[in-house]
Amino acid sequence: MMDYKNYIGGTWVETQASQANVNPSDVSDVLGHAAKSSAELMEQAIDAAHQAAPQWAASTPQQRFDVLDFVGSEILARKEELGRLLSREEGKTLPEGIGEAARAGQIFKFFAGEALRQAGDRLASVRPGVEIDVTRSPVGVVGMITPWNFPIAIPAWKVAPALCYGNSVVLKPAELVPGCAHALVEILSRSGLPDGVVNLVFGRGSEIGPVLVESDKVKAISFTGSVPTGRGIAAACGQKLKKVQLEMGGKNPMVVVDDADLNLAVDACLNGAFFSTGQRCTASSRLIVTEGIHDRFVNALTDAMKALKVGHALEAGTQMGPVVDERQLQQNLSYVEVAAKESGRVIGGERLNRETEGFFMSPALVTDTDNAMRINREEVFGPVASVIRVKDYDEALAVANDTAFGLSAGICTTSLKLASHFKANAEAGMVMVNLPTAGVDYHVPFGGTKGSSFGSREQGRYAAEFYTTVKTAYTLP
Repeated sequence: MMDYKNYIGGTWVETQASQANVNPSDVSDVLGHAAKSSAELMEQAIDAAHQAAPQWAASTPQQRFDVLDFVGSEILARKEELGRLLSREEGKTLPEGIGEAARAGQIFKFFAGEALRQAGDRLASVRPGVEIDVTRSPVGVVGMITPWNFPIAIPAWKVAPALCYGNSVVLKPAELVPGCAHALVEILSRSGLPDGVVNLVFGRGSEIGPVLVESDKVKAISFTGSVPTGRGIAAACGQKLKKVQLEMGGKNPMVVVDDADLNLAVDACLNGAFFSTGQRCTASSRLIVTEGIHDRFVNALTDAMKALKVGHALEAGTQMGPVVDERQLQQNLSYVEVAAKESGRVIGGERLNRETEGFFMSPALVTDTDNAMRINREEVFGPVASVIRVKDYDEALAVANDTAFGLSAGICTTSLKLASHFKANAEAGMVMVNLPTAGVDYHVPFGGTKGSSFGSREQGRYAAEFYTTVKTAYTLP
């Protein structure tokens, strides 16, 4: 078993209290124990990042490339090992865990390249003889609060751009998944970074999160998690006039119209709704289906869903792993119960017993729903999808947009006209045509609209908007 320690100012720091890291596929499998930190330890991490910030801000593009490339290369070389760790502590199937680890490595590799491609602008002034230079500067200390559902990819897509653009970091990962964050920071600790540039603090978000958010030494907060917590962070950052970036919930629609390729639509919805146990903010939770294809689609998706193998994340052939913990499982089951009480017809959605004691449930499909039902208004964050029957494309688009969220939206159609119209009119930050709503590339911007996101985009070159400030300099030679 591992002891997952804090990493503060270049030193691994233990705490007296700790929390067990339990495998959701087998609760008897304890991976280790993570530190439970005090507010004082968080303050120490912030101080370390603050002291280290000027040195890293003055680093060269080559220094930043070398660090990021080292980290990316090691993650990719160890993707099977790190993927197995991820699957043990979070519950993704082993192929999904390895895939996420590889993505984290690719993210670091991408930002290694970006460190060498940082550029500014030279503009002509309206005043004769005056030169104008527009450049980007680091923000300073960036606080990061990350969720449990992507325990290595999300820390990677926050930490890598922060370092690329010359910032120092304090990372507070989710309590349920300390192993991946610890492994990532252990690699970073050997990458050549000056002490204090990256700091890792484990603990309860309610106890140490406010310290990070409210510190005057922390100039920006990047958060991924629930809507209520995100709103609270936004309010606190607003009081401090602090940069904030929020990625929160989704209630993502997948529209299936009459002319869709049925097999393709079923595959896209099966993947989007149930892979990664539905524990993705981009999951296809509302399947909006037009009348002409509705019955055939529901029958085909039901058959495909029932054929999914649910089991231990590390077991060969498992297609859907467990829910992350008992609390999340009970929340999922309660939403299934609510949907049934609201006259939805529930297929699946039951707790399952397997050879090992874990948090297993069968995927759930809820038919005969309308968009006003709770199951279609609130994020479940589990393997639960509902079907809404609509008359035609126009009604489908209206229902798709009738939500407080706006992260990802999809459509299955063979019509170029409908696809083009949907891309232009879906109220979402990301739109998919004949593809699952979940699953985006690592080099393109990620984010949504309405209640799903706030602030500038994550990932890709657009990450510079959050992790830098723009400086305009005038010179009269």
